[in-house]
Amino acid sequence: MKGTVNSPQSRTMRRNLMAKGLDQFCRQMLLHNAPLKLQNDQPAMGRFYPTQCNQSEAGNGDLFVRFSGVGYAHTNVTKKLTFTMSGAVQYNQDFQIADEECDMYAYFRPRQVASSDFKINKIEQPTASFFSQLTPMGDDFGKQLVSGKLREGFTVIKDHEDHDEVAMGMVELGKKPQRAMAVGTDGRVSYENGRVEVHQNQRDFVGPIEVTENGRAIFLTAQVDGGVPVDVFVMRQQDANIALQQYLEIPQVQALTTQPLWADVIPAQMPGFRRTIPVPAGLYYVIFDNSAAAGTVSPPNNPLDDRAALVDYAIQLGEAP
Repeated sequence: MKGTVNSPQSRTMRRNLMAKGLDQFCRQMLLHNAPLKLQNDQPAMGRFYPTQCNQSEAGNGDLFVRFSGVGYAHTNVTKKLTFTMSGAVQYNQDFQIADEECDMYAYFRPRQVASSDFKINKIEQPTASFFSQLTPMGDDFGKQLVSGKLREGFTVIKDHEDHDEVAMGMVELGKKPQRAMAVGTDGRVSYENGRVEVHQNQRDFVGPIEVTENGRAIFLTAQVDGGVPVDVFVMRQQDANIALQQYLEIPQVQALTTQPLWADVIPAQMPGFRRTIPVPAGLYYVIFDNSAAAGTVSPPNNPLDDRAALVDYAIQLGEAP
């Protein structure tokens, strides 16, 4: 059966089967962020958050998506750089069934990145204004960073236990996405497993994370490489959105306007940080903070000494104990 489904002759059948689930594409896109990396083997240096999405079917059956959103990145020249972006992508979608466990791999290969409009919003480092003023260099950098991720496409893996996992790029059939943390599943759903570099006086917002019913929990596994511990918070989406908007609009990191739902500290150079955070149904963010503006950790404020923290993390959802 798998051989029949995967054969080139069954392409039309696979397209028809996928069409039944594609009506949820935009909804799922708005429930995920895109970690931004210069290279796939490097930690994330920022994130893009889709805020609007519209989808339609192209004449050849491809999925055509228009989107817009906001984001941030960190460079040595600019420090924090925030931006807005809109674009359109035509995806050549297909799926295959793996041999071992009958997991389904849905591939969204960009046939065409129809447009990409990147605009710098704020730059933290005042002396870096030339980055966006002398030439279009700043916008070109952003287009290269975000459009490069768009051209990679993405893979959605639905395993034999009906758990979904989204990975940037094309994951080889039967293989697992590259993960920063080795964690068991225990019936849990993986939201994100990655590595991010959180520079001094910076934050990283992972979300929105959807918890679909009561009696569930967010399971966080993390490790910090570098000489500084990092504050970690869980916030409800409505509160995190205020903090994220503030982070995007004000160059310097600010105090949180509301108390986190949960807070802790990830020690430096100490593996084995695991926490279970029971939460009711809703939307949440996990926030890593390497600043003295919130939490209990106060890194030294030396502009010539960037105490960056490399955070490996895995966020899973499952039944609360």
